[in-house]
Amino acid sequence: MSDKPYSILILCTGNSARSIMAEALFNVLGKGKFQAYSAGSHPSETVNPFAIERCEALGYDTAELRSKSWDEFATPAAPHMDFVITVCDQAAGEVCPIWPGHPMTAHWGFEDPAAFAGSDDEKRKVFSKVYRQIMNRVSQFVNLPLHVLDRNAIQREMRAIGDKPPEESNEQH
Repeated sequence: MSDKPYSILILCTGNSARSIMAEALFNVLGKGKFQAYSAGSHPSETVNPFAIERCEALGYDTAELRSKSWDEFATPAAPHMDFVITVCDQAAGEVCPIWPGHPMTAHWGFEDPAAFAGSDDEKRKVFSKVYRQIMNRVSQFVNLPLHVLDRNAIQREMRAIGDKPPEESNEQH
């Protein structure tokens, strides 16, 4: 196995909350084993402030976070992804670009905390819940022994993580 980190792209429609939090979690929990990016099919132009709060609480540098189009990652000059994960049902159903490098793909659906209407305290609670769900799935994936698994086994594991309801994925193995 090379020392090069695995490249992973997390996709959502707006790239303002779930995919942003997943990017931060992969980069922090992966401890250098992953280089994570996020993007959206229809980027919102801004990152949700509650997502920024969750990323900052993780200790992630949010200065460079921005909502961006997945088109940035579909060019020949873009980093070749090893993995692509969709985190919202709408993005999972869209026709994705052809990714350079033919990455393994999976769908890990989460509710959209940015769509929740309520007080700031209520929004924080919803963001915290979804953040924990994302963190649990990311933790399961970054702890897989990728260096000893073949492509088919990794693909099965990626999909199995996403097949569990988010509440069930709260159980650490």
